[in-house]
Amino acid sequence: MSPQQRRDLKSLPATPTGPGIAEPAPASAGGGAPKVVAEGVPAAVRPDQHTGDGRYPIAWLTITAPRGAVPTVTSVCACGRNRFAAGHHKALALIEDHTHHRTLCPLRTDQEGIAA
Repeated sequence: MSPQQRRDLKSLPATPTGPGIAEPAPASAGGGAPKVVAEGVPAAVRPDQHTGDGRYPIAWLTITAPRGAVPTVTSVCACGRNRFAAGHHKALALIEDHTHHRTLCPLRTDQEGIAA
C-alpha cells in the first residue's frame, strides 16, 4: 500500500497593515469630529417623561376565569398578605375579602391619630 498524500491546508490570510479593528476610522474630507452615535439618537439622557403623581400599586387582584374551566383568584398585598382561591364560590369570596382588605390594610390606612 502506498501512503496517502496530504492535501494542502488552507492558510490564514496575511496580517493586515491598515488600522486595527478597535481604532476609529479617519475623519472624512468633509471635516468635523467623527460621529459618536447614530443619527436620530439623543446624545444626552432626557428626564423621564412619565413622571408619576406619587401613587404606586400596593395590592393586586388577579382573576383567571377561562371558559369551561375552574376560575382562580389570587390576592397579593405589599403588607405580606397572599391568598389564593379556586372555584366559583371561593373566588367570589376572595374578591370580596380583597375589597374589604383594602379598607383595613396598614399600608393604605392613615396611621396618624392612632394611639400606640
